[in-house]
Amino acid sequence: MPSNNFQIRLATSDDVPSILAFIKGLAEFEYLTNEVTVTEADLQKSLFGQNPAAEVVMGFEGDEPAGFAVFFHNYSTFLGQRGMYLEDIFVTPEHRRKGLGKMLLVHVANIAVERGCGRLEWSVLDWNEDAARFYKELGAEVMSDWRTFRMQEDALRRLSKAAQDY
Repeated sequence: MPSNNFQIRLATSDDVPSILAFIKGLAEFEYLTNEVTVTEADLQKSLFGQNPAAEVVMGFEGDEPAGFAVFFHNYSTFLGQRGMYLEDIFVTPEHRRKGLGKMLLVHVANIAVERGCGRLEWSVLDWNEDAARFYKELGAEVMSDWRTFRMQEDALRRLSKAAQDY
């Protein structure tokens, strides 16, 4: 049963310090702290600048920031409509198992439905069986036939430079 003391709202630029703290907390949980290079200035620009790359909803227990969800739109050529990608969802350890994670996911799903999105997608680390079980209980499906590929830094620059050969 969710706490009656939880509130969810869209983040504002004043929330950037909390957003950064959540990102660092998520990275610690996922054993990826060495990959976090984002700064408050980066978040101000990328989330609240002229052309925001993503949106954030904040979850609070009382007045205390307790969790967040970061999402952005993608597009499905098969559906011919946009979808939504949930980049991150995180609840601080002291606020877990109270229903806030589900409330954040429901909130994002509601935004997706209101905006006419055909799907909501996200990734889960293969070792995070608790999260996978939670998402399956909510009706999510594992896309077992699909693999995520990533290109960054040097590989991305090399491929970009290959465009000069065409």
